[in-house]
Amino acid sequence: MSHSDFKPYIPPEQHMREFTFRAVALGAVLGIVFAASSVYLALKVGMTVSASIPIAVLSITLFRVFGKATILENNIVQTTGSAGESIAFGVATTMPVFLLMGMEMRLVPILVMSLLGGILGVLMMIPLRQGLIVKEHGKLTYPEGTACADVLIVGEKGGTTAKTVFMGFGIGALYKLCNAGFRFWEEIPERMLKFFKGASVAAEISPELLGVGYIIGPKVSANMMAGGTLAFLILIPAIKIFGENLTTVMFPATMLIKDMTPADVRNAYVLYIGAGAVATGGIISLIKSFPTIISAFRRGFKTFLESRRGGETKEKAVRTDQDLPLWVVVFGSIGLVLAIWLSPVLEINAISAVLIVLFGFFFVTVSSRITGEIGSSSNPISGMTVATLLITCLLFLAVGWTGVSHRAMALMTAAIVCIAASNGGTISQDLKTGFLVGATPKYQQISITIGVITSALVIGLIVIALNKAYTTVVPREFPEYTAVMPADSPTQKGPDGNMYRVHYIQEQTENIIAGKYLVDENNKIKYLVDPGIAGTVSEVDGKHVTKLDSPKARLFSLIIDGILTQKLPWGLVLIGVFLALVMELVGVSSLPFAVGLYLPLSSSAPIMAGGVVRAIVDKRRKSTAAEAEFSPGVLLSSGFIAGGAIMGVVLSGMTGAEFDRYYDFSTWMGPLANADWFAMIPFLGLMYILYRIGRASNNKA
Repeated sequence: MSHSDFKPYIPPEQHMREFTFRAVALGAVLGIVFAASSVYLALKVGMTVSASIPIAVLSITLFRVFGKATILENNIVQTTGSAGESIAFGVATTMPVFLLMGMEMRLVPILVMSLLGGILGVLMMIPLRQGLIVKEHGKLTYPEGTACADVLIVGEKGGTTAKTVFMGFGIGALYKLCNAGFRFWEEIPERMLKFFKGASVAAEISPELLGVGYIIGPKVSANMMAGGTLAFLILIPAIKIFGENLTTVMFPATMLIKDMTPADVRNAYVLYIGAGAVATGGIISLIKSFPTIISAFRRGFKTFLESRRGGETKEKAVRTDQDLPLWVVVFGSIGLVLAIWLSPVLEINAISAVLIVLFGFFFVTVSSRITGEIGSSSNPISGMTVATLLITCLLFLAVGWTGVSHRAMALMTAAIVCIAASNGGTISQDLKTGFLVGATPKYQQISITIGVITSALVIGLIVIALNKAYTTVVPREFPEYTAVMPADSPTQKGPDGNMYRVHYIQEQTENIIAGKYLVDENNKIKYLVDPGIAGTVSEVDGKHVTKLDSPKARLFSLIIDGILTQKLPWGLVLIGVFLALVMELVGVSSLPFAVGLYLPLSSSAPIMAGGVVRAIVDKRRKSTAAEAEFSPGVLLSSGFIAGGAIMGVVLSGMTGAEFDRYYDFSTWMGPLANADWFAMIPFLGLMYILYRIGRASNNKA
């Protein structure tokens, strides 16, 4: 059906409640909730899942309880709320790079960057809506947007409830509380394979990772599991076997291989291999999209020019064709350039500010078209960020900008573009939903801008709180190194109760990694302050400590350091590059495989479990792709993710406040609390619940 023949569910001439305070307020609240869960998920496994459908389902049900809403109000709720997930991905995958560069994450720059990137994504989509959403109707399907429209229409007719999402949220939160809070059973059952030197298997049996696996499906989850298997059952054992008799330290490690645990080997060597593979996978996904990119940019630029010529008649447009005026885009873009350039907290010069807006328009166009063709889950945002980083860093290198401040500037440039591209893809799905149900585009564009502002206000706080909660301070001594300390250095209490001065090392050497350290009165390093995000310490006093791996941050850090400092173990990186190429040659998608290679096997295993449950359920159910997007299993999984992740955020706050010792009841369980086999029983129960609910018909959801 062409766009000229299409009739939306609510006709253009019909007017009803749409852009109301209660709709925007509910959308903002739900957006903050799903932003928190998305931050947690992005930091753990480097991905997020679309929040629009669960938000739409929750909106329909909540408004039935507190006062019936129109379909257009429910659409405003999901549009406002969807901004949280898209901004969360950009922040959580880029800001931890500061920690890897030996700096602090600061709240105000994160807030400003989130606002500017999110608004840039909205502005760039205003002139593109006519060409991509309207004129390409029937060609660009926007699968998540179409499925969300189906949910809203079914809800308008009296179908669908949110009980499945609420059930998943409750079960996920309760499971996480008993597991990671009360510690009734092991959070990460792990077993060293004694018959196979250096090999180990583990699984982080959490509801959020199980839900992710169900949503992404068996194929992608199997690719991730294959990458994790290669890392922990092939590469780490191979390094242990071949390095057992080495008598010298092999860069970039700081200890002999024979003295390393599998976790040490992973941190010292396999992470670089994984980062090289992830970078290559992202670039390959971008190259595969080149025909789409070129076509999208050409059509987008043409649409922009057509919109400009047609500006005078905009006020005559029917309700369903009313965008925000073009002057908002023009003056908004100029204002963004000035805001980015003049903002003292970002420390970005005029050249980078212009690059951000140019890259922003280009990649928002690309992001919108790709999500229209293959959906948000296949949108290579990481590849676009990698491309931005590569071009920016190469330009900086050409003009000699290689200092620490320039590395931070390159990161900020890529981070804002990453958020803009991610938000551009999200608002495209929202605008498609609105196009199908008969919404007013300008109200959607305003509401997602409000969602950007409200979500940006909390995302930085969540990222910083999670990092603080899981930060560990461990002894480290480098007798040959003497720190140069300014007189006004901040101080921090060490584990021994004494006060030490804080020292940041921003240039990695063969023996000392970049990071935050505590030094004594003789300017000698005494402790490493290992961050909770992208940290390298896995055990303290013989006990496992939780870290959020943030795989994409490690990748972006590698690119910046590789180009601007040229101090990387390139041999390891190139192994990852060629592993990704081999996967492509044998027909395996290299990006999910590479992410699995980078992540701990303990993260890939529960994701694989969710994929297996999805495969079994799909064999028994016969439904269309659109129906599958809001099937009971997907809704329950969304609840698992939100409930488990939100409880994880709450528990991290309790840990940061040192309240965790008051609710650790592991002693009640005796030896069962540390028994790997016992921990699998509740997780298998969780899988069974997901299977039973997943088999239910949609009208029971």
